[in-house]
Amino acid sequence: MSRIYVPEAAAASFRLAGVAQALRDKGVEVEVVTTTAPPGAAANEQGRVRRFPVLRDKEGYVRGYLQYLSFDIPAFFRVLFSPRAAVTLVEPPPTTGFFMRIAQRILGVPYVYYLPDLWGAASASFAPKFVVTAVKALESFAIRGAAAVIAVNEEIAETARTMGAKSVYLIPNGIDTDTFTSEVKPLSRAERDDIGLADAPYFIYTGTASEWQGASIFISALAQVIDRIPHHLVFLGKGSDWDLLKEQAEQPDLKGRVHVLQTLPPDETARWIAGAEAGLVSIKAGAGYDHAYPTKVLSTLACGTPVIYAGPGPARSDIVDNSLGFCADYSLSSISKVFSDFDAEKSTLESREKRRQWIINNRSLRASSRAVAKVLAGNR
Repeated sequence: MSRIYVPEAAAASFRLAGVAQALRDKGVEVEVVTTTAPPGAAANEQGRVRRFPVLRDKEGYVRGYLQYLSFDIPAFFRVLFSPRAAVTLVEPPPTTGFFMRIAQRILGVPYVYYLPDLWGAASASFAPKFVVTAVKALESFAIRGAAAVIAVNEEIAETARTMGAKSVYLIPNGIDTDTFTSEVKPLSRAERDDIGLADAPYFIYTGTASEWQGASIFISALAQVIDRIPHHLVFLGKGSDWDLLKEQAEQPDLKGRVHVLQTLPPDETARWIAGAEAGLVSIKAGAGYDHAYPTKVLSTLACGTPVIYAGPGPARSDIVDNSLGFCADYSLSSISKVFSDFDAEKSTLESREKRRQWIINNRSLRASSRAVAKVLAGNR
């Protein structure tokens, strides 16, 4: 059960679709309860997917507690009056977990709670105290009632244990290496010319840009070194900061070097990533997501492209230890220095293949999905 699912481009969508496929590969009947696809996204269903209308914000996201409840409450009754499942996989927000725990009490059907983020900790950086308290209580309630919790890193796993989780499995996120690959059709000259890129090299930011990522810092950093490097910036995605990015991109001193585009299908996004000299990833320090491991790191590396990573988080050690890219502090001076020192010659064919192989060996969606499917099978 999830408010977000393919074709909506998001880490949760790919993660859950991968689990559904892994279960079907084992001959398990799967039913997905989710929302109608957002405007412009065509759903190509595999298996049984039940979609229902939901409130979305102006960016097209199911984001905000009124929007969450517009999914949670109807979904609660649909679960109650549908054929009983053997086990349910539940994706946050905590409100969804809250209603599923109540449904579990009524039906006696166990649920496994996916925990890619700590919502209570994240809300502390921007929400009033009473909201933070409520979110933490809902999150704890959902975690304690789950037959098992799947955490994507050790910090989240440990927090789940302290909240009273019965059983915690550590399964890092993976990426679809069939979709995100270096073996893609190169961008055409017409595609590049269409946005004003021409033959210039570029860095690319893909996916969600919200307040906790603070992606606008990359534009500010480019402005400081714009006369010293030839690179453009390309943004593909959406999020609460998207209007801010567009506004920044229009500044005259950027000389048309920043291109803020809308979300593209994953296979098209892969073409843009593969054609970039580096992929940009950021986490704003102290915003409640210092523990996060952004999936855009994985999609970038799966295309063979190096990562420029700004901010805290566990991804830094993987990038440094395995020579997968470049790390910076979340600061203008640090990011500007990485931009200025960037050496395209290091991104040889051999190193691109090495980065992709690291993903295949360590963070493939197929492997992580099979691990989640095993947890579900063990908690029926």
